[in-house]
Amino acid sequence: MNTQTAHITVVVDAAHRPAIDALTHRLRAEGMQVEQVLRRLGTVTGTIPEDRLPALERIEGVASVERERRYRLPPPDEPVQ
Repeated sequence: MNTQTAHITVVVDAAHRPAIDALTHRLRAEGMQVEQVLRRLGTVTGTIPEDRLPALERIEGVASVERERRYRLPPPDEPVQ
């Protein structure tokens, strides 16, 4: 089974920011590969299999799960559109 991986940012609600380390532990337990914990911003970044996203959204203290947006510019030698 080949599951796609999503690059995500988890936003922690204000009430749970003091316990962000415990919340990060729960995120890992649900399958998230944590890359950064940004305590001052109340966010955790990383990757997770697409099919595990709903589990993260149900964790108490998670305000939102946002997918990373990627943009691709055409090569420099392409005509401007």
